Amino acid sequence: MLISNVLIIGSGAAGLTVALRVPKHLKVHIISKNIANDGSTYFAQGGISAVLNEKDSFQSHCNDTISAGDELCHNDVVEKIVASAPEAIDWLIKLGVDFSTDKNQYHLTKEGGHSFRRVFHAADTTGKTVHQALLNEANSRDNITLFEQSNVVDLITDGSNADTKKCAGAYVLDKKTGKVHRFLSNTTVLATGGASKVYLYTSNPDGSTGDGIAMAWRAGCRVSNMEFMQFHPTCLYHPQAKSFLISEALRGEGAKLTLPDGTAFMEQYHPLKELAPRDVVARAIDDQMKRLGLDFVLLDISHKTKPFILQHFPAIYQRCLDFGYDISAQAIPIVPAAHYTCGGVLTNTHGETDLPNLYAVGEVACTGFHGANRLASNSLLECFAIGFFSAEKIAAQTFTKITDQNIPKWDKTRVTQSTEEIIVSHNWDELRKLMWDYVGIVRSNKRLERANLRIDLLLKEVNEYYTTYHLNNDLLELRNLSQIAQMIITSAKRRTESRGLHYSLDFPYKSPQKIDTILTPTKFNPKHAINFYE
Repeated sequence: MLISNVLIIGSGAAGLTVALRVPKHLKVHIISKNIANDGSTYFAQGGISAVLNEKDSFQSHCNDTISAGDELCHNDVVEKIVASAPEAIDWLIKLGVDFSTDKNQYHLTKEGGHSFRRVFHAADTTGKTVHQALLNEANSRDNITLFEQSNVVDLITDGSNADTKKCAGAYVLDKKTGKVHRFLSNTTVLATGGASKVYLYTSNPDGSTGDGIAMAWRAGCRVSNMEFMQFHPTCLYHPQAKSFLISEALRGEGAKLTLPDGTAFMEQYHPLKELAPRDVVARAIDDQMKRLGLDFVLLDISHKTKPFILQHFPAIYQRCLDFGYDISAQAIPIVPAAHYTCGGVLTNTHGETDLPNLYAVGEVACTGFHGANRLASNSLLECFAIGFFSAEKIAAQTFTKITDQNIPKWDKTRVTQSTEEIIVSHNWDELRKLMWDYVGIVRSNKRLERANLRIDLLLKEVNEYYTTYHLNNDLLELRNLSQIAQMIITSAKRRTESRGLHYSLDFPYKSPQKIDTILTPTKFNPKHAINFYE
């Protein structure tokens, strides 16, 4: 048993921000499913949206965010987060983040949906640079301890009845030993990232399996807007490339989308062409691929000089060159891929959930900031902003002595060793193909019904396997992803319109009503409900 004041599940930008912003006298434990730099933050190429240009304005940033979110954003949340961006940038600079400059000024880039150049970046490896600075600072703090290769099985709740129930920590699987340990804490923070691994093609690392969302759901927290899964329009198409993202910043600097014969096509879909919001660009590419039977389309920035490309996109240039493509001399094949989970655990701007003492920060949460579609480079901004607000709330609470009087140890006596691991791998593959084929960029009632029938069966198989056999990482992730898939399908079926990232062939028009899709679990207690509309 390990005890802390603050238990943070996830070691990306959101989790590390909370860890570094809470008072230094608090004991902090951070759980990392793999190694600390194996999450989405580390691989982020784009940047951080922030208004620090006198020609720009908070109002413009808010307008762009709400427009990209297809008017489903919560305006007060947008205003609060956008206004916090300068403080976040200043804090990161003080931590040693070396943002790109041009002529002694910070070089701001412009991405799809933005009216101005307002994206701070460190060449095309912003995530790596930011994460390393955060991790270095965390490693220097005596009050912070990091546990790597540890996957959370479930949250621990404590209380004599439903009205007094609160989060008390988590059961954690040590992947190296196979043992499950109790981590008890006054406060638990979910910072586990998104769930894009539920799809066959994704830009995310392997750990993006929706763990925090599924755990919070099982513990009694509501989730919101799970139908809004963002597909990044441009991932490198190559059998060995796996899921290499080609940053939107290339299109911000003039890269064109073309068919194999060189014909540009984005002007058919949106006046902003390549700089249209991501949902528009992804659907346009999907439409062209299906119309012409293509495996990919092309992205071309070869009209820019090689020195320009090497200065602004050194990592992308080298990575593409490793696969045989010189982006300074030729167009590269790309396809859309699942990229960002706009929905998640329902929270307020302090990161509070429906379960007392449980917070959710970053991509795992749904604050109302992104609405029906996230504006480019707003994701890291939300991590820092809500991380700041959550840390302030945590610091203000009263910390009591923790005991394990009512916390049972993990019981593994009723399970056996499985001899049928093929079932897990088969169901894993089937799940991701099913979601890609039937619940992808374009949806229909018939596709959703087919997906729903199969997911119900998969969930029964996975739950039976979970209760019968010893735990391992693949089984835990499959269990969580199966529940995530069910949430996405259920949410998509409830939305009888096309808005943002949810496009239905049966309901191609937008409803005049702007309504969030909120799912409520059986364990939800209305007495603990946080206000999603603060």
